[in-house]
Amino acid sequence: MKFFSAVISICLVMTLAACSDPGDQQSPSTNASTSDDDQRIAGVKAEINRLADGYDYDAAIKLAKDDASDELNSMARGLEEEKEQTTPWEHPEKIPHLFFHSLIVDTDRAFDQDSRSGGYEDYMVTQKEFSQILQELYKRDYVLVNPEDFAALNKQKKMEYRKIMLPKGKKPLVLSVDDLSYYEYMDGDGFASRLVLDDHGKVRNEYVDAAGKKQLGAFDVTTMVDDFVGEHPDFTYRDARGLVAMTGYNGEFGYRTSPSQYPKNKNLAKDQKDATAIAEAMKNTGWVFASHSWGHLNTGSVSMARLQSDTKLWKEEVEPIVGPTDQYIYPFGADIAQTNTYSGARYEYLKSQGFDYFYGVDGTTESWMQQVGGYQRQMRINIDGLQFAKEKAGDRPVLANFFDVDKVIDPARKALDRSKKSTKP
Repeated sequence: MKFFSAVISICLVMTLAACSDPGDQQSPSTNASTSDDDQRIAGVKAEINRLADGYDYDAAIKLAKDDASDELNSMARGLEEEKEQTTPWEHPEKIPHLFFHSLIVDTDRAFDQDSRSGGYEDYMVTQKEFSQILQELYKRDYVLVNPEDFAALNKQKKMEYRKIMLPKGKKPLVLSVDDLSYYEYMDGDGFASRLVLDDHGKVRNEYVDAAGKKQLGAFDVTTMVDDFVGEHPDFTYRDARGLVAMTGYNGEFGYRTSPSQYPKNKNLAKDQKDATAIAEAMKNTGWVFASHSWGHLNTGSVSMARLQSDTKLWKEEVEPIVGPTDQYIYPFGADIAQTNTYSGARYEYLKSQGFDYFYGVDGTTESWMQQVGGYQRQMRINIDGLQFAKEKAGDRPVLANFFDVDKVIDPARKALDRSKKSTKP
């Protein structure tokens, strides 16, 4: 009895592992190795599911098959079955494109009846409206795509349509946002003030409220879309987000990066570095940058000399930050050829500068595209107060398939005295 009592006493102060049968014990290194492998498998599985949610079944299947884990290999069959349920989008020449400007966060400050209020109501939407629009687009089975998902140059440098493979009922949609520069005139009017990177390298907005308190979060189109896709990964096709049309005269993303406009900016180098880091993070997330000209010029009517000097300035000041692009979004929607086929000096010049994709504005048709020779062209629907008013008046409405204007419109718009003079953003 004394022997067994002694053994029991010893076991009370020893670990369970030390008292167990030596044949059942595992070394700490074995346990750690098993744990590490479990974590690795869990990480790869999450990535496979993310790719499949975004309809990139080929990449998901390859990742599953290439792994040494039987558990991951077994996922491939189910993924292949899901892939078989997708079909090519049957109207590659009919893909709608919605565009926005920066969102109004504080309607009291934006709609305060000063000289800019009318312009804000005409050309912007509120954060509340945009949130509801995203929900409606998702409910109606729209999926974000980028232009190169459905159109690309072939080996002969001719543009051709590409297949977008989606499950039955899903519909492709292009989204874009113009002038993500946080222009000086917007300061203090209830908009986000700039883009920043948080401690995890995620792009966020800095917003200063009416009391002067800084907040970090999703207060504009790109950050809200990023968060929405995080919650609804099936809202994007192969990580697509949308286009971001950038000018240069007030800098980029709220940073005064233009050396020609801000030669006395003591923080110029840092502003350029910070803006470049933001652009890289956005591109890694799936955003595509486009030229919106340096000075927001009417491309269709300015002189060739002005167009050339402006493009040169964009290449010198904006391209080093956002990178080279083959996308050109016309300021004011001022297409160089209306609906005619492209030709002539302006087109040849823009083409020589590397632009292959062009975008105008037409709020009277749900989709309009043109693919001729070496270019892809698409018209965009402006989502703003002017389009809302046109829809409510029944003047060639086009938004009904995307969302119900009456349900998304912000009641704060009714408080605006439109007798005040409007200044166009």
